[in-house]
Amino acid sequence: MVQSIARNPCPEPKSALRATLLANREAQGGEADQAARNEALARRLMEAVARHRVSCIGFYWPVAGEFDARGVIAVWLAQDRARTAALPVVVERHAPMAFHAWQEDAPMKYGRYKIPVPQEERVVVPDLLVIPCVGFDEARYRLGYGGGYYDRTLAAWPAANRPATIGVAFESGRCDALPHENHDMPLDAVVTESAIY
Repeated sequence: MVQSIARNPCPEPKSALRATLLANREAQGGEADQAARNEALARRLMEAVARHRVSCIGFYWPVAGEFDARGVIAVWLAQDRARTAALPVVVERHAPMAFHAWQEDAPMKYGRYKIPVPQEERVVVPDLLVIPCVGFDEARYRLGYGGGYYDRTLAAWPAANRPATIGVAFESGRCDALPHENHDMPLDAVVTESAIY
């Protein structure tokens, strides 16, 4: 069983730390163990989302062993027809992302980096973002894949209607403290298979 690197100060540079955390995530155990982790994480994510009265959730298409939040979002959408979900779209490199409306049966196409995005380019503005994390720390700072897209997107968001943010990670990505810059913003919450932080 892979241990979390919590209790370590995570002194490595971000790129080395990212590689270590991704390797930890890939080595988490067999299919049955992963299914149990995914089920527990789905329950906790539903609980975390239910704490927010929102009408539009922006979330992510899963890549590289990430938790697949589509089932949780589909259940949330089915509870109220007025709700909307959206996926992030990289419009151009090193720029804030847009969010395009998504439904469970929406036709998809490949976007930048070969990540699926809705074929219909209907822009919506989420009031809650569910954000994937390679790693996170006790202060809820997030380590992503290094592109800085979520940081740029949140920094460009008008402060008056900045969305709530929920990070999604596995416990294997938890650290005591991650390196972060002055512009980095902690997430409002982080959900794992074990806890809501």
